[in-house]
Amino acid sequence: MLDDPAAVRALRPDFSVIRGLEARGVIVTAPGDQGFDFISRFFAPGAGIDEDPVTGSAHCTLTPYWAERLGKTEMAAFQASPRGGRLAVKLRQPRVELSGTAVTVLKGTIVV
Repeated sequence: MLDDPAAVRALRPDFSVIRGLEARGVIVTAPGDQGFDFISRFFAPGAGIDEDPVTGSAHCTLTPYWAERLGKTEMAAFQASPRGGRLAVKLRQPRVELSGTAVTVLKGTIVV
């Protein structure tokens, strides 16, 4: 966690270093600004994604983290990737509800 949302926005990570980590990905977060409760970025070059534009799974981790710190169960979140994304998150123990605008990147049919 960083203290300054501007520091999250300004990150220019060395993806070769992150790629060498055993972690599945790296989440960086800070208290929010511009009307958001918190902001974040998610990097996963080891999985072939240098920076994920908006990451639902990361927000399932971030929501309880920020809920405890802010004393709130409903928050506005912003993922500060170059594309950026706004999410509404709700902590509904033991689950997290996410909502926002989605971008369809793939459509298909699965036959079982």
